[in-house]
Amino acid sequence: MDITLDKKSPLEASIKIKLKEVDYQPKLDEKVKDYSKKAHLKGFRKGKVPTSLIRKMYGKSLIVEEINHLVSHSLTDYIKENDLKLIGDPLPNMDLVKDIDWENQKDFEFEYSVGLVDDFTLDVSKKVKVKSYEIDIDDKTLNETIENLQKQHGNVTNPEESIETDSLYGELAAGDGDFSKELLIPIESVEKKERKILIGIKSGTTVEFDIQKAFMDSAELAKLLETSADEAAAMSGSYKFTLKNVNRTEPAELNQEFFDKLFGKDVVKDEADFRERVKTEVAKNYHRDSQYFLEKTVKDVLVDKTKIKFPDEFLKKWLLHSNEGKVTEADVEKEYDLYVQDLKWSLIVNKLTEDQGIKVEHEDVKESAKNLIRQQFGAAGMSEQFDSNLDSFADNYLQGQDGQNYMRVYNQVRAEKIMQYMLANVTITPKKVKPEEFQKIVLG
Repeated sequence: MDITLDKKSPLEASIKIKLKEVDYQPKLDEKVKDYSKKAHLKGFRKGKVPTSLIRKMYGKSLIVEEINHLVSHSLTDYIKENDLKLIGDPLPNMDLVKDIDWENQKDFEFEYSVGLVDDFTLDVSKKVKVKSYEIDIDDKTLNETIENLQKQHGNVTNPEESIETDSLYGELAAGDGDFSKELLIPIESVEKKERKILIGIKSGTTVEFDIQKAFMDSAELAKLLETSADEAAAMSGSYKFTLKNVNRTEPAELNQEFFDKLFGKDVVKDEADFRERVKTEVAKNYHRDSQYFLEKTVKDVLVDKTKIKFPDEFLKKWLLHSNEGKVTEADVEKEYDLYVQDLKWSLIVNKLTEDQGIKVEHEDVKESAKNLIRQQFGAAGMSEQFDSNLDSFADNYLQGQDGQNYMRVYNQVRAEKIMQYMLANVTITPKKVKPEEFQKIVLG
């Protein structure tokens, strides 16, 4: 057997495999003998079928099977032994395969195109600078949060006549068409200029409005109608709304009953303590959002700063081949840049893991699984019996779904360790901002 690597460029190469009869014949003879022992053919006793008959009946399929097996394993071994860092999988030259005469040919030649990983430099150091955001929970944000909590836990009433803060339940129907749907419309979700038509109306009243003027945000309309944004955006013309019920939420009072409902009995004693508790929870949520945005920023900066060349032509062919029938050339062209960004990040992670010797031990995976279980059941109030059985719960979970749970947690722990290394080694400049400023930054 002869295997050679032909580098066409630093990023693309072909691997050629040449087989002579002597390379595959011994194993093929073994297969034929094995078939003759197991074959059940009329007129022959079991194990007494002549090998010549087996070759005549199954020769082509056996040789195809043996050569494919030999080529596949030889290709894999060659890649490992020569430490070839590939992008995607080897792509076979199908023209060579189509020309094979399996009946008469003795020697065979196969060729595979491969994409090679660019030898790139990765800089994860203090030279890399990013901003982190500390969200200042001001009185305005705190008051809005408390008002929302009061609404969420308030009492719903059904007054006779609507006001701007009400939600209206009724039937929406197209003025010219078959569309009709019962739904709940919060008046505040309607464009300000169009709200007046829904204010001061009573049950049984029918009003008419232009759907596009009333809901300029098609995403908001799609949410109300429980349909797609595209379908909502396509709606136009005059629509009629017949009111069936006015829903009004009376905000919950700031009393002990309300405090107990949110935080547990007697955990909060008065309004001052309540405000402090809410502020702490809001701060936790914003910190989680800020941390996520920081990690995303680090990822984006490193992907942008790290220069990696890709074998574009090979990659596009491989994407088509590996997703055969599922994507078109147009799909690949459209999504290619996003795919390359993800691939770039994957290469950065792999290089950092290798260069820094970042490892994930079994105990790391198990501890993470135990934390997941604690979160699922709630850390507070867990019994001693539950805690003592946590090890077995974690083991059972990690063995589930044929090991997929284990790999899922493993990859999560690995990603966390890599991000921890990155955050510890780049320069992070903290900046205090108001919640609305942070939202603008996140939205770009």
